[in-house]
Amino acid sequence: MYIASKKRKENIAEYLLYMWQIEDLIRAYGLDIDRIRQNVIDPSGLTDEQKREMTEWYESLIDMMRREGVTQSGHLQMNVNMLNQLVQLHQALLADPEFPEYTAEFYRTLPYIVELRSKAGDAKVGEIETCFTALYGMLMMRLRKQEIGPDTENAMKQISRFIALLAKDFHLDEEDKLFKHDDDKDAAPAKP
Repeated sequence: MYIASKKRKENIAEYLLYMWQIEDLIRAYGLDIDRIRQNVIDPSGLTDEQKREMTEWYESLIDMMRREGVTQSGHLQMNVNMLNQLVQLHQALLADPEFPEYTAEFYRTLPYIVELRSKAGDAKVGEIETCFTALYGMLMMRLRKQEIGPDTENAMKQISRFIALLAKDFHLDEEDKLFKHDDDKDAAPAKP
């Protein structure tokens, strides 16, 4: 909860990957709050009040997972919505000629996305979700201390650069500092 809140403010990509990990952690403990409390919350070194808040947070996520039917797989609607916001921003950035750096980074990443999608079989998803799925897979491989080949490492570096740029632009957009507005265009140019 505390980590999620911090990541949400600082890096939307890390936040989304973290939330996917929390969904998997909840599944790994069988959606059992007592097991989560015993293995995750109690050993965390938090105060009693923080542990209570953390327990309530996990309980609410468990409840949402049950209501939304994602107890075995899939993502909570709030995480799907966040991914959709990133997709919409991605499409807006590609459509706007004011963002050539973003467009160039996307086209450098596209061959990796195409390759990953070709390996996905019937589970076709969009470009941004493909990137997040790849990053999450890499995270899981690192946590399991699995060997990662140089080609995979190179692909992940490029995907990471691209998603980092999207995340940076997301936060700028949230602060209303990304896109020029019509009133910006009408303003008189600054005099030297």
